[in-house]
Amino acid sequence: MSKPSLPQGTRDFGPEVVRKRNYIISTIKTVFELYGFEPLETPAMENLDTLMGKYGEEGDKLIFKILNNGLNDSRNIEKATLAFENVLKGKNDKNLTERALKYDLTIPFARYVAMNYGQLTFPFKRYQVQPVWRADRPQKGRYREFYQCDADVVGSNSLLNEVELANIYTTVFKKLGIAVEIKLNNRKILAALAEICGGADKLTDITVAIDKLDKIGMEKVEAELAERGLDAEQIRTIRVYLEINGNNETKLAAVKSLFADSAIGAKGIEELELILQYQQSLDTDHWLSIDLTLARGLNYYTGTIFEVKAKNVQMGSIGGGGRYDDLTGLFGVPGIPGVGISFGVDRIYDVLEELKLFPKEVQKGARVLFFNLGQLESNKAFELMQRLRGNGIACELYHEQAKFDKQFKYAERKGIAFAVMIGSRELETGTCNVKNLATGAQQSVPFDQLEAIVMQDLRFKIRHDKQA
Repeated sequence: MSKPSLPQGTRDFGPEVVRKRNYIISTIKTVFELYGFEPLETPAMENLDTLMGKYGEEGDKLIFKILNNGLNDSRNIEKATLAFENVLKGKNDKNLTERALKYDLTIPFARYVAMNYGQLTFPFKRYQVQPVWRADRPQKGRYREFYQCDADVVGSNSLLNEVELANIYTTVFKKLGIAVEIKLNNRKILAALAEICGGADKLTDITVAIDKLDKIGMEKVEAELAERGLDAEQIRTIRVYLEINGNNETKLAAVKSLFADSAIGAKGIEELELILQYQQSLDTDHWLSIDLTLARGLNYYTGTIFEVKAKNVQMGSIGGGGRYDDLTGLFGVPGIPGVGISFGVDRIYDVLEELKLFPKEVQKGARVLFFNLGQLESNKAFELMQRLRGNGIACELYHEQAKFDKQFKYAERKGIAFAVMIGSRELETGTCNVKNLATGAQQSVPFDQLEAIVMQDLRFKIRHDKQA
């Protein structure tokens, strides 16, 4: 029998990791709810037609396709064989695969809105926390199965939605204690760049290439643009654009000059200026940075685009999103504008771990261990344990009668705060011994005062841990 293993790019999560992940997700969900967003879930798989063609040529290559059921049935072997040959030629064939694991949460959300359009109240604000799958090459911070936390608003053209989403980013990362840079650009500005470089049909070629700038560098971006049919003068214009630097005001002034004759460019600049104006009034504008190299290579973005980078750590983006003004039109329901952002839970976890920012109180398993010192003693311990649980205090009764040393070691390994010991003498006197396992302090407590004493000690311990 071969040694058990995991598929590459996936992970198991033990109790300690799950608690830390739950801390991140709970923090994000709390902020989503604070801003009036409602929860939604969609299936792990979607019809292949729902996903293909929505993420650009690079994204489509990373979609995990699912083989149809019953391909080992003799009646389907011939069809499957012919279909496989089509797939090898780069074509999709429903005789082999017609479903896929979802690549992100946005397209399934658009499909949901299109299917439930008549029942929804617009603007519809939803958040979603679920795993997604990408057939990418695994590396640090990049996995084939990972969680996304999305918040989207559909049915509104108002730029107040972009302002609120930027505020959600700042609020969440303040709560998590992560210093971040929230990068902004606008696809209308990129459309203006395409206009002066040969026409709107060049937009995808340009955005796909410059989206790789931070990974492959300027020279390779220029080489890719040349391969995509742009001439030397057009590539020079793109280089001038990409080399614009300075603060937000300087960058916007430079693109105003570059796109002085472009109506769509002027609109994109106006939208960025409005977002920055609101942030200045809230004194959060220092979180936001105009990044004209930001392209977000997904085809469905049409306006403001976001990307979040953590400071003081080597890590890719930990959040991103943008405006998509006709995403549901892909599913036969045109004219529904939308905008959304996403949090990368796995990368946020890695950042918090590397910077040692997880609070100590995140690791809250059982807080009290009742020792097992015999049948009668355990019966009383179980009764008292249920009282503590009724007051919201997590506790355990050791599973069998054992030596003190063994039970103490169990409590230590699990990080339990207090041990409660009830022996035959304690049964007679109606008391129990409560030991603080961090300090070693021990006291005898009447049964009817146990809840109050433990709750008081726990409140003190939590305050002390936070101060530490």
